[in-house]
Amino acid sequence: MSNEWCSRYFIFKDMDFDFWKGDRVQLRAMKESDALLRNEETRDSNGFRLMNWGVEAPKSLEMDKADVAEWIDYKDFEKGIMFAIDNLKGEHVGAIYLNSIDMKNGTFSFGIRIYRPFRNNGYAQEAIRIVLRYAFFEQRLQKCNSGCIEGNLASQKMHENVGFVVEGSVRRSIYMNGHYYNDLKLGLTVEEFVENEKAYSDSK
Repeated sequence: MSNEWCSRYFIFKDMDFDFWKGDRVQLRAMKESDALLRNEETRDSNGFRLMNWGVEAPKSLEMDKADVAEWIDYKDFEKGIMFAIDNLKGEHVGAIYLNSIDMKNGTFSFGIRIYRPFRNNGYAQEAIRIVLRYAFFEQRLQKCNSGCIEGNLASQKMHENVGFVVEGSVRRSIYMNGHYYNDLKLGLTVEEFVENEKAYSDSK
């Protein structure tokens, strides 16, 4: 049912559209100049703590350039794909990482970061939707597994907005900021995403 609906929806919704472009953002390949803003964002210690479950040591620009170089040209699909996120003004606003790709079982995950000056504009949700469409409808993957620190209500709400459901919680599995935290597990099947996409499209 889901594949049939997806096929009809994406064929007839718009015969002339850019798959990687939405109403607020567009995804593109990483380029060397993206390292500059990435490096500046390392000062956002709390943001990194919530995303990486701990504070990172300061990094030089050269270190970030080396990291970005690893993702240019999508070198290794099964290792993961890093997309740059631009808004429709052409400003580089963040990055989204498709990872943990398991072709045998059809599962995957993602990580996303919107840089501080560009938050609260709906960029994250739209970028996630584009990557989920790619994984589900182009790569034939069937489930996205994700998670966040229990109590990170903004992240949980963002997941639920695109259709994720809470599947459980692993107690006291994350240590940071002098405390132990639970790891909240969320999941999204292709069928659940299709239904969410239909409701999202109908609401626009």
